[in-house]
Formats: sequence, C-alpha cells, structure tokens
Amino acid sequence: MLPMHVVGTQLTRAGRVGEPRERAYLLPPPGHSKSAITCKVEWPQLNPTGRRRSNRGTTRSGRVASLLYLWTGGLSKESAGRIQKMTEATPPDPQKLEKFAGKFVSDLSAAVHGSTVVLGDRLGLYKALNVPGGLTSHELAERTETKERFVREWLAAQAASEYVCFDAATGRFFLSPEQAFTLTNEAGPAFFPGAFYVVASTYKDEPKIVEAFQSGKGVAWHEHHPDLFSGTSKFFRPGYMANLVPSWLPALEGVVPKLERGARVADVGCGFGSSTLIMAAAFPRSEFFGFDYHAFSIDAARSGAALERAVERVHFEVATAQNFPGNGYDLITFFDCLHDMTDPVGAARHVRATLKPDGVWMVVEPFAGNSLSENLTPVGRTFYSASTMICTPAALSEKGGAGLGAQASDRQIREVAEAGGFTRFRRATETPFNRIFEIRP
Repeated sequence: MLPMHVVGTQLTRAGRVGEPRERAYLLPPPGHSKSAITCKVEWPQLNPTGRRRSNRGTTRSGRVASLLYLWTGGLSKESAGRIQKMTEATPPDPQKLEKFAGKFVSDLSAAVHGSTVVLGDRLGLYKALNVPGGLTSHELAERTETKERFVREWLAAQAASEYVCFDAATGRFFLSPEQAFTLTNEAGPAFFPGAFYVVASTYKDEPKIVEAFQSGKGVAWHEHHPDLFSGTSKFFRPGYMANLVPSWLPALEGVVPKLERGARVADVGCGFGSSTLIMAAAFPRSEFFGFDYHAFSIDAARSGAALERAVERVHFEVATAQNFPGNGYDLITFFDCLHDMTDPVGAARHVRATLKPDGVWMVVEPFAGNSLSENLTPVGRTFYSASTMICTPAALSEKGGAGLGAQASDRQIREVAEAGGFTRFRRATETPFNRIFEIRP
C-alpha cells in the first residue's frame, strides 16, 4: 500500500503508480461546500504477479476512507469498500468529523506525552531545569547524569507540549514560573506529575482489567502496579495540602475546636499517610491513627511519620475499614476511598460503632452530580476513566461487591451512611474535584 500525504487541504497519492483523476479532499478547503466530499479515489491493489496496479473507485464516503487511510498508512480497496458500506446510509457531517478528528489528535498527543512527564519526574529533569537562564540539552544531561541525545528528544517533547519553554535564539530550555510551580514542587499545593503516575499504572494494568471485564472478578487495590500507589500519594497530597486544614475541616461544625483542644482521630484508607500527617502537623494536641489494608502503603506511611518526627502521636496500622481497632473516636475520615470498597455499608457500620456519640464521620469523594448527564464534563471524563480502570474493579474485587465507582452520587453516599446507622448527612463543602460530607449519628 502506498502512503498518502496532505498537500494544503487536499489528499494526494505518493509514488509512481499513477495519480488519481481527481484529488480527494481530506477536509473541505475554506469556501467549499459539503459537496466537496464526493470525490474519486484510486486505491492501490496487488495483481496476481505481485505488482501494484490501480483500480478507480468513486465513493460518496471517500472523505472517511481517505481520513482512515491517512492514519493507518494505507487501506486496501476491499477495506475502503467496507467503510463505504458502513457510512453510505448516514454519511458523517464534515464539520463534526473534522472536530472529532482534532479531538483525537489532541488526545493522542496527550496520552503519549504523559509517559514523558513521569520520566521527567523520575529522573529529576524538571527540577534540574529550574535554574535562572535555563539549560541546553548538554547541560541538563550533565546535571542529571543522563545521556544528551535522550535528553534532547525529551526536551523537544516538553517544548512541543508547552511543559517547558524554548528560546530558539540561544537554544536554551527553561521553566516559566507557572511550570516550575506545578512540575517541581512536590510539597506544594499543585504538583501535576503525580497524576501521570496514576495514568501510567492504568496502561500497565490493562491486561488485568480486560480479564476482569470478562470474568467479573474485579481487581483489588493491592493487585495494581506500584505506580498507582506512589502516584495516588503524589497526586492527592497537593489537594489535601491546599484544602484540608484551611477549608475542609473548618466546614465541619465544631470539629476544629475539638482538634485544637486534643481529639482522637482515625484516618481510614490512609494510603501513604499524606492526609494523616497533614492533620497531625496542624493539630499537635490531637492523636491520629492511620489504617489501610495495604501493607506496602502502611510501610510508606510509617516512613513518612518517622521523617516528620511524628511517631509519638501518629500511628499507622494494617487494618480494613470493617475491622480497624479502637473506639471513642472524635473524628473518623475517609479520603477518596469509600467508593473503592467492596463493602461500604460494612465500613459505615464499623465507623458508627467506633465513633463517639457526638463524633463526626468525614467522607471526601470525587466531585460528581446526580446523573450521568451532569457528569459529562472534563472532570467527569477523568473520574469515569479512572473508575473504569481502578475504582470499579476494586469495588467488585470480592463477591457481592457494591461497585459504587468514582462518580457515586450524593444519594448513593447518603444511602450507605443511613444503612450504617447514621441519621444526619450533608455536603459540607466542595471543590471542582471533591465533595466533602459531614455525617453524624
């Protein structure tokens, strides 16, 4: 099959086989009507001797066939015929097709670019680049002990993606203040690379999810690639840093004064302990207990507590949401984990049994509306995609799993709370990415 090239807004065939009598428009040129779609296209075909020969064919859906031909590197005449049959009844609208093709190109470039962000973080490339005056590819490679040719290609990808800036006059690359703020400061309130670790894990776990779709058995949290665990910590910590102490806890009636006087707090599903340690640093008179069934995460949380010298009043233990130890808690928190659980009602009942009569159950969940239609947004797209690959498989990883998913509505969360014995439920506050619920006995 011969390749096709875009010449202006027209599609032409390269090679010596012969030129088509009429050029096939990939997309209508400015000023042309939709009738410009109709065209004659020559499709290359092999004759019995193995040489290429040309067959002319006129298609009303030549536009679609040509577009697919361009992206696949060549279509046989038979394939083109099948495309024609599929599209003859309802030919695609040219403007809508152009818009969707543009969306595809944007999504494709973003999907490929994500892995380069992980590379940049793992190798310290972004942090090393964050110096006055920027660096050349040779200088960046020397600073990071990497090979220049690889670094040069990585820098080109970052510049094309607008993740770094490039000065063509000097050949130097540098970070703008905004890029530096979001790509180099892991302890800050907006660190973007963590999200791409989570995305990377979904590609690595795709074979397991295929099997889950076919068997219905689900994929438990601990069965995922380790990038998910570290990525979740890197991704969620900035949001907790920016919101947990300044706005989320104050939105809960009477909770902050208790924490300031000295309270007993359980952080369930704590993962690497980011949320636990943030609260502990803000309220030194309170005692905190972090629980997670994932032993690897608890080990990481303990290491974090040791680094912050908080081991005397911050304790991490392996336990599930349905059997974590202790009682008499003033506050029990669930950060972005209730929807992942196979038995959220069982968790709610255990919270009710271990909470003080005047205690509060704080549940943080991904932002969502009350219907699919309300969630058809960029944020909803992100959460539904993550839920397909991570949350729903986890919530179905045991027989009878609830399968709430990351876009569970307020009504569904309320039903879980009420089934667990709680009587008071309200959405205390929200961000574009989170809902914060205050739940009381």
